[in-house]
Amino acid sequence: MEYKFKTLYSEIGGQETIDRLVNAFYPKVYADPELRPLFEGDMEEIKRKQKLFLPQFLGGPALYSQEFGPPAMQQRHLPFEITPKRARCWLRCMREAFEEIGLFDNPAGKPFYDRLTQVAGIMVNTADKE
Repeated sequence: MEYKFKTLYSEIGGQETIDRLVNAFYPKVYADPELRPLFEGDMEEIKRKQKLFLPQFLGGPALYSQEFGPPAMQQRHLPFEITPKRARCWLRCMREAFEEIGLFDNPAGKPFYDRLTQVAGIMVNTADKE
C-alpha cells in the first residue's frame, strides 16, 4: 500500500485556492501606499510568479523552480527596501485576502499564514525610517 503524505498545498485545496488567494491579495497590495512602490511591475506577471511559487512553498509541485530556478526569495528581494512596516502591511493584505476567500476556515489556513509571517520577517532588509 502506498502512503501519500499530506502537504499544506493539498490541505488548502491546491492550485484553485492558490489562484483565488493571489487574485484577492494583489489588488490589496497595489492599493496600499506603503507597498505600491515595491510592486511597480505588471500585476499579472507578478501574480503568475506567485501562483508558481506558493505551491512549491506549501509542499506541492515545484512550478517556480522549473521555470526560474531555486526561489532564493531573500536574495531576489534584496533590491527592494523591505522595512518592518512594509512587512506588516504585506501581512495585513495577506490576512485580508485569507479572510476574503475563507482560508482561515480551513484547518490548514493558520499554519499557512504562520509560514508567511515567518517569511515576512526574514525578508526585512531595511530599518523603518520613522
